[in-house]
Amino acid sequence: MILATLSLLIALPLLVWTAAVLDRAGTGRSATVLGPLRNGAALMLRRNTPTEAPDRLNRLLVPGWYLALALVGLSVVPLAEGVVATDISTGLVLWGVCEALTVVVVFLHGWSPNAPLPLIGAYRYVAIGLPAMLMSMFVLIAAALPAQSLSMIEVVEAQRSLWNVIRQPLGLPLFMVLGLTITLRGPFDYADGAELAGGTSAEESGPALALWQLARLAMLVAFSTMAAAVFLGGYLGPVLPGPVWLLLKTLAVMAATVACGRWFARMPPSRMLTFLWIVLLPLSFANLALVGVEVLP
Repeated sequence: MILATLSLLIALPLLVWTAAVLDRAGTGRSATVLGPLRNGAALMLRRNTPTEAPDRLNRLLVPGWYLALALVGLSVVPLAEGVVATDISTGLVLWGVCEALTVVVVFLHGWSPNAPLPLIGAYRYVAIGLPAMLMSMFVLIAAALPAQSLSMIEVVEAQRSLWNVIRQPLGLPLFMVLGLTITLRGPFDYADGAELAGGTSAEESGPALALWQLARLAMLVAFSTMAAAVFLGGYLGPVLPGPVWLLLKTLAVMAATVACGRWFARMPPSRMLTFLWIVLLPLSFANLALVGVEVLP
C-alpha cells in the first residue's frame, strides 16, 4: 500500500504534465514540453477576478475538492498484482462516489462566484451529469459481473483470459461519455462552454483558475487509468512489467478522450438530454442485461 501510494505521487505529476501537452496539441496553442509550465506561471501571476457577494469559502475550496476527488478515484486502481493504494473490496463503489461528487463540486464552482454565466453553466452541468452518472453505474456493474466482485483487483484479474473491452464492446464507448462529462471537455462540456465565456470559470483567473485547470487534468488522468483497468486489463500484458502496461493503456485512453473532445460536435442541451435519456441510458442498461445473461451459470 505504501509502495503504491508513493508510485502514484511520483507518476501523477508526469501524467498530468503529459495530459496538459496532449490537451493543447493540435489547437494552435503551445504544445511544447515546457508549454504547461509557461502557461501555469502566467496564470499564477494574474490577479483573481472579484465578484459581488460571492460564496468565498466554496470559491476557495472547490478547486481543491475537484483535485481531491481525482486523487481518491485514482487510488483504487491497482498498479500491479496486489499493489494498490486503497485496497478495499468496494473500489468500484468508491469511484462511483467520486463521479457523483464531481457533479456537486462543479455545481458549487458555478454557484460560488454569484454571477449569471457561471450559474447557468452549473445548472446545465447538473442536468447533463445526472444521466451520465446513471449510465456509468450500469456500465461499471456490467464490468464487475465477470469478476463477481466490486474490488478493482478482482475486476482486473477477471480479464486475464479476455479483456472487458472485447467481452463488452459497448462498455468502453459508453464509459468514455462519462469521461468527457467529468473532465468537462468536448461535446459534454456544458459547464465551461465557450458560448458562456467559460461558464463556471467565467469569473475565475489567476491561481484559482490554474488550480481548476490542474484538477481537470488530474481527473482526466484518473478517468483514463480507471478505464484502462476496468476495460483494458490494467496491468495485465506479456513481457513488459505490469505498471508499464497500465501506463501505456492509460496514455492510449487519455489520447482518445482528448481526441473525442475535439472531434465530436456539441448538441444543444435539450437535444443532448434527449440523447442521454432516450438512447445512451437504455443502451447501457441493455449492455448490463446482456452481460448478466452471459455470466449466468
